[in-house]
Amino acid sequence: MQLNENGLQNRTEWEAKGYHLPSYSRKEVTERTKENPFWIHFGAGNIFRAFQANVVQNLLNEGVLDRGLIVAEGFDYEIIEKMNLPHDGYSILATLKANGSVEKNVVGSVVESLTLDSDNEMSYGRLKEIFTKDSLQMASFTITEKGYSLTDGKGTLLPSVAADMEQGPDAPQSYIGKVVALLYTRYQAGAKPIAMVSMDNCSHNGDKLYAAVSAFAKKWVENKLVDAGFAAYIDDPASVSFPWSMIDKITPRPDASVEAMLKSDGVEGLDPVITAKNTYIAPFVNAEECEYLVIEDAFPNGRPELEKGGLIFTDRETVDKVEKMKVCTCLNPLHTALAVFGCLLEYELISAEMKDEALRKLVERIGYVEGLPVVVNPGILDPKEFIDTVLNVRIPNPFMPDTPQRIATDTSQKLAIRFGETIKAYQNSPDLDTADLKLIPLVFAGWLRYLMAVDDKGNSFELSPDPLLDSLCPILKPITLGTTMDVEPILKPILENANIFGVNLYEVNMAKLVCEYFSEMIAGPGSVRKTLETRTA
Repeated sequence: MQLNENGLQNRTEWEAKGYHLPSYSRKEVTERTKENPFWIHFGAGNIFRAFQANVVQNLLNEGVLDRGLIVAEGFDYEIIEKMNLPHDGYSILATLKANGSVEKNVVGSVVESLTLDSDNEMSYGRLKEIFTKDSLQMASFTITEKGYSLTDGKGTLLPSVAADMEQGPDAPQSYIGKVVALLYTRYQAGAKPIAMVSMDNCSHNGDKLYAAVSAFAKKWVENKLVDAGFAAYIDDPASVSFPWSMIDKITPRPDASVEAMLKSDGVEGLDPVITAKNTYIAPFVNAEECEYLVIEDAFPNGRPELEKGGLIFTDRETVDKVEKMKVCTCLNPLHTALAVFGCLLEYELISAEMKDEALRKLVERIGYVEGLPVVVNPGILDPKEFIDTVLNVRIPNPFMPDTPQRIATDTSQKLAIRFGETIKAYQNSPDLDTADLKLIPLVFAGWLRYLMAVDDKGNSFELSPDPLLDSLCPILKPITLGTTMDVEPILKPILENANIFGVNLYEVNMAKLVCEYFSEMIAGPGSVRKTLETRTA
């Protein structure tokens, strides 16, 4: 059983093993898509394959859609070269349900896979052709929040961005530079309308994408590298829109137990690939069953009936409320809390942490007690029910192989949104006081303790990737486990950094408490556990 066009000809063999296969003519769908593409997605990673690609697959099966997806990968070209192309764009989605069952789908909705590589004449030329098509309604993105950043941690333009801004759209090298160059191709073809839809898990994602695109457009116009009307085209929502969205679906890295299950079915060629850029990807994706994608309904060139696939279209204000509900209170902060302490306490699975009484109390109180009072009910999803599902079904799902180490990635980039917005809401409320926040500061202290790269037993461990490690870890280097030193002068440059926490912790009277917790957690081996149990009792 090979996962490619030839291997899937024997449908009976696959279906006998419980696999759901595409029920449409992929050849016809491919031809229609290439002639009249309607949706191109940037970012060929696991969330795309598990969510957007599967939604389109279901709608193709139901006859709601007659065209599929085109995917372009701009960060790690090996994903396309070593995974998509050898498998003819097919992937397997293993949905791991809380009741222990596994649903296996062969997803074939991705009918064209390209690299966003301006040095690849064939692939980049095809992307330009796609962007000239009248039929193209949207370009969507899952490139992570840092994918939209044009600067480094110090606010300096990235070298590739600075070069692209000076040299124009002919052969850009930066990710956003290449995307904007494709938009310029669409502008030159008649200023055709399109929706640029960020589907990344970050606050006001559409604004982040707009800011990056607009910065390029304005600079190119200023430098007389493009037509003077291009910046106005980008700024006109009737031509180019940047809808906000909220996405939620847990897709851990491909798990060995899922691979073993698929191999036992007889599926061949499942070995994962670790690319030169350290991307871990396999021909299959494992994911939870629960999923949400709420999108601002702003599509200047129209859109397909994706609501029939479970996507929710609404206005910007409602998307904002849903996004804040999830990112700032009901899921992401709880995940980050578990990630930080999970790494310190040597947990390998997020689900296992929910059996730990102290950790469960920690996230329950952060969610229900500290966060929920400042959540605005968006109307389309109930916040308390959302947290109930997160804490009682989603995170404890023992069949979800998600790790604290994965979720701890880029924590410095997440704290301001995941906790800072709650702190600001307390600041702005006449009825609430930031002094009542006891466990959010505990997470901050836990993260600082995590940055020492020493677990609660006193053993060194490897920190998850984070763009600020090189600047933060040296600050903490003078602090060792078992010390009784005054840590506040050492921690001060971090505690007062509003870019990290969303607020200056001194200005919200939280710095002293963070230092107090941190001092408790460096008292010696076992002090993280002791602090957790004491502070959540």
